[in-house]
Amino acid sequence: MQSQLGLVGVWTQGDWVTKTVALILLVMSLATWMVILIKALDILKYKKLATGAEDFWHSEDLPTGLVKLGGGDSNPFRQLVLTGREATAHHRNTKVQLHDTLDISDWITRSLRNAIDDSTARLQSGLAVLASVGSTAPFVGLFGTVWGIYHALLGIGASGQATIDKVAGPIGEALIMTALGLAVAIPAVLGYNALVRGNKAILTKLNRFAHDLHAYFVTGARVSSGDSKVVAMKKA
Repeated sequence: MQSQLGLVGVWTQGDWVTKTVALILLVMSLATWMVILIKALDILKYKKLATGAEDFWHSEDLPTGLVKLGGGDSNPFRQLVLTGREATAHHRNTKVQLHDTLDISDWITRSLRNAIDDSTARLQSGLAVLASVGSTAPFVGLFGTVWGIYHALLGIGASGQATIDKVAGPIGEALIMTALGLAVAIPAVLGYNALVRGNKAILTKLNRFAHDLHAYFVTGARVSSGDSKVVAMKKA
């Protein structure tokens, strides 16, 4: 019967193992597309926030620059500014005995690096799901194929009829599981690679912004990338 062919045949004629494998692949596929969608939207949001990083340096003072950055606590560029400001204030308020042993440049560098590490962890969250799905889904589908072929051969042996029409149908349906495994794995791998590239672009901008912030909090001005000129901004 036509209704018993293809995916319908795999589901209706398969045992609990086959159905479990199919459900696992379905869950993997849903998780993959959810992660891809959520992380892609995050990257687009961070790229939009990055455009305000340059406007920050055209502000009259630090509070005005923070307003231009916007984004609230979810803005990694804003968090870098707040971290640098807090690190600078902490260094200035350190007792005299300890102040002599602290280097403001190293202290701010460490604080900014910790903030970037936190942002990196947030950007990379969920990528492990894509990596796991991309590496395991083909084998899950292959297991479903092997199991389906095994039961198909048992059924053919029990019927005593090994004609091509009796063999091709069950074996072909079992091979669908391998195709499903590849259909789940390929988007996961491509999505992982695309998100890694997007995260790398965001982290590059964060590191550049942190470098300028370090110069600003240490010297009171931002060192431009082209020459030795500086862009001053009040710290008030």
